[in-house]
Amino acid sequence: MKMLQIKKTINAIGLASFTMVTPLMTSSCASADRGTRINTPSSSKNQIAADSRMALNDLYEMNPKARSLGAKAKGVLVFPTIVKGGFMIGGMEGTGVLIRKDGTIKNYYETTGVSYGFQAWVQKYGYALFLMDQSAINALDHADGWELGSSPSIVVVDQGIATTLSTTTAHKGIYAYFFNQRGLMGGISLQGSKVTRIYPNN
Repeated sequence: MKMLQIKKTINAIGLASFTMVTPLMTSSCASADRGTRINTPSSSKNQIAADSRMALNDLYEMNPKARSLGAKAKGVLVFPTIVKGGFMIGGMEGTGVLIRKDGTIKNYYETTGVSYGFQAWVQKYGYALFLMDQSAINALDHADGWELGSSPSIVVVDQGIATTLSTTTAHKGIYAYFFNQRGLMGGISLQGSKVTRIYPNN
């Protein structure tokens, strides 16, 4: 009887996890159709841009080194809110913009991905990619879906790297900052993440 109850509990957890992650995985597959991918009506251009600017400003206030890095970057790709969830198979999704050096918006993007292994429920966070040279901008412009995990030039700035990071030498490559982390999941990485250009409603 006890074994039967355990099996029922496991099945219930698995079903709940699958129900939660399926929309994320479906959206991830849909984003492959570049040029026709449109956000939900609640994600207008103005809203995505405003949320992204606010998130980047908050990051600058919390981390002066990030601000210094942004002053040197050719552009900053900002995803203010990413939702990641799952149990054994996880999905993640978020929208953001590329902010030019002069502060203007260049293009709109979606980040999606699927991860495997033990995970717990839902986590919300954001991240910013500081594109330090023109080759990084070109990689984003010309890729039909940019696989972040396959890019060797991306450095994730954690607490250890942040203390030794020198903006005088950070003149090329890509630096990633995660922010607003909360929830039950463990460490965050860009492995399995993909960035695709989108064309949201006005």
